[in-house]
Amino acid sequence: MNILNILKDTISAVTDFVCGYPLFILLIGGGLCLFVYSRAIPLRCLGKALKSLTVKYSGEGQISSLQALLTTISSTVGMGNIAGVAIAIAMGGPGTIFWMWVSAIVGMSTKFFEGTLAIMYKGKDNLGEIQGGPMYIMTEGLGPHWKPLAVFFSSFALIGCLCTMQANQLTESVIAVFSLQESYGLKLMIGLLIGAIVSVVILGGIRRISQIASRMAPLMVALYFLLVLVIIVMNISRLPHVFGLIVSEAFNLKAGFGAFVGIAIIGARRAMYVNEAGVGTASLMHGASRNSEPTREGLVAMLGPAIDSGFVCTLTAIPIIMADVYHVEGVKGLTIAMNSYETMLPGVGQYLLLVIVTIFAFSTMFSYSYYGTKCFGYLFGMQHARYYNYFYLFMLVMACIISLDTAISIMDLAFALMAFSTMFTIFRLAPRVKAEMKRTGID
Repeated sequence: MNILNILKDTISAVTDFVCGYPLFILLIGGGLCLFVYSRAIPLRCLGKALKSLTVKYSGEGQISSLQALLTTISSTVGMGNIAGVAIAIAMGGPGTIFWMWVSAIVGMSTKFFEGTLAIMYKGKDNLGEIQGGPMYIMTEGLGPHWKPLAVFFSSFALIGCLCTMQANQLTESVIAVFSLQESYGLKLMIGLLIGAIVSVVILGGIRRISQIASRMAPLMVALYFLLVLVIIVMNISRLPHVFGLIVSEAFNLKAGFGAFVGIAIIGARRAMYVNEAGVGTASLMHGASRNSEPTREGLVAMLGPAIDSGFVCTLTAIPIIMADVYHVEGVKGLTIAMNSYETMLPGVGQYLLLVIVTIFAFSTMFSYSYYGTKCFGYLFGMQHARYYNYFYLFMLVMACIISLDTAISIMDLAFALMAFSTMFTIFRLAPRVKAEMKRTGID
């Protein structure tokens, strides 16, 4: 038992360190460098990015650019947009939201490079089908001798792409909202129901996943917007105060420069986990696009952070700041969000938010199964990829009935290692993206 405790503490300590400043500097600092290197492409080419959504392509791939974007959004718009935002506000105050906006812009730059490289460097799987993603960017772009890095990324993606936290938190939310008596039997029933619903979608392959996710993404964002709009209309007089707090507290130096930096880091770090820019998951999806023009796919890809860690996170922040019930310690982010919505819409708020949380959680679970399956296929052959789906479904059920502390630490560490390998590849190949930008006239 002592050995197990030591192992658990060691894993947690390593994860806390790697996912702290090293990952923050890599993704936020690296994204800022790409922002400057691209001459602020998120600001210069936002209009072109929106126009690119309407262009139809007939290149090699399984889905359209729009489907790739919507499926990516369906994976990133999840628990982090609700629980993560609530935690950020509880830890650093409303000012953290301003720095989430800044991080969204930085993340857009990184996503542009990811999306562009996903089309520039596609490869073929062992069955001869065209595929895309970080592992193919590494072997086709950096060269075959970099295959160990591709194997490194794919191996950790098998762990990082498990959605055990979403399944666990969804189960806990259902039990809490309906005041059910917690038991292993109840959790198992909920887990089996979650697994059954997810299996119907993910066992149908990328086309079914993209079809479902591309429909869910705009629907869930629209429903969430309507819910928040109702709260805003009912409390319109408080709205200027909300945005006033976000901006003023973002630059609040009353507690000293260290506190100011802390607020900025908390907001940026939470946005980093929400939009996943630089992790590699985006290029796994955009690599399946039929788009044959790399920079256009990059423009489409960079819209993701604007939507998930910009627009959707702002929707979450407004009711939480309005309710002003986030001044607590030791409370889970989802609980803060539930309490806030119940305060703003007494009697129905937490139930309405539970509906949104359920949709968000399922959309993430659908998309992440594809990421893991693609990496499993790269490692062991696409003919065996379905076995990862079975393992994925099993882990979803298990997540609903067991404690996840150590498992989540391992998954977070895997996610960080995916990001380190992906960002290294992006930096190495950034000059080629720059050359492609010049060729297409968007430099």
